[in-house]
Amino acid sequence: MGGPEIREYFSEERASQVVGASFADTPDPRLRQLLTSLVRHLHDFVKDVDLTEREWGLAIDFLTRTGQTCSDVRQEFILLSDVLGVSMLVETINHRTGGTSTESTVLGPFHMVESPVRELGDNISLDGKGIPCLVSGKVTGPDGEPLVGANVDVWQANEDGFYDVQQPDLQPQGNLRGLFSTDEHGRFWFRSVVPRFYPIPDDGPVGQLLDATGRHPYRPAHLHFIAAAPGYQPVTTHVFVADSPYLDSDAVFGVKESLIRDVAEVDDPALAAKHHLPNPFHTLTFDLTLLRQVQWAP
Repeated sequence: MGGPEIREYFSEERASQVVGASFADTPDPRLRQLLTSLVRHLHDFVKDVDLTEREWGLAIDFLTRTGQTCSDVRQEFILLSDVLGVSMLVETINHRTGGTSTESTVLGPFHMVESPVRELGDNISLDGKGIPCLVSGKVTGPDGEPLVGANVDVWQANEDGFYDVQQPDLQPQGNLRGLFSTDEHGRFWFRSVVPRFYPIPDDGPVGQLLDATGRHPYRPAHLHFIAAAPGYQPVTTHVFVADSPYLDSDAVFGVKESLIRDVAEVDDPALAAKHHLPNPFHTLTFDLTLLRQVQWAP
C-alpha cells in the first residue's frame, strides 16, 4: 500500500509553485512556459514590495481605466507598454540585426489605418502645413542588392503633434501617410514636412502615470517607416531628426543612435522646381537594409 497522498496547499512561501503546478496539464508547452514564468515573477514582485491590498486595488483600477480608454483610434495599452519600455524590449529581442540591417523600433499606437497608396514624388502633406521637406532613400538587402518594388509605408504627426486619426475633423483623411513602392533601383522619394517633437496622448491613465513619476510625455521629432519585400524580413522603424529635443529622453524609449539623421536646408532652385517644392527646402535621407527571410529545411 502507498503512503498518504501529499497535497501542496497555498502559502506565502509556496505560492508560485502551487499556482505554477496548476498549469502542468496545459496542452500548449509554450503557453505553459509563459504562464508559469509570469506567475513566478509576478509573485516575486508582490513579495519583494510587500504589496498592500489598497495598492493592488489601485493597480486593478488603473488597468481597468486603461482598457476603457482604448478605442478604434487609440490604444492605451500599447501606450502603457511603450512608456514602460516593454514595447522596445520585445521589438529589440525579436529583431536582432547583428549590425547588418536597419534597426527596428516601436510601431506606436497610431498605425491604426491603412496608408493610402501613393506614387513616388507625391506629397503626403495634404493640408500644406509645416516646413516642406523632400524625403528619399533606398531599400536594399544585406549585400547591398536593390529591392525593386519594395513597400515603404510611412506616417507622421502634423506640426501640432497630432496624427490624422486624432483630429478627424481638422486633418484630411490620410494626411501625412503614404504607401510607396521602390523603383527599379530600390529608391523611393516623396514630399512631406519636417517632423517635429510632440507629446504622446497624456489625458488618460498613462498620462497620469507619467505625471505621478515626474516624467514628461514628449517624443523627439520622427517619421515612421515600415519597409517590406518578398523574401526579406520586414522592418518597423523611425528616422529621428538630429537636432530635435528629447532625443535622450524619449517617453517611449524608441531612439537608437543609428536612426538619427540630419535634416538639412537646401538652396537649389532647379532641384526645388524638379520636385515641385518651394526654395529653399529641407531634405531627409534614410536608407533601409532588410535581412533575408530564414529558410527552414524540410
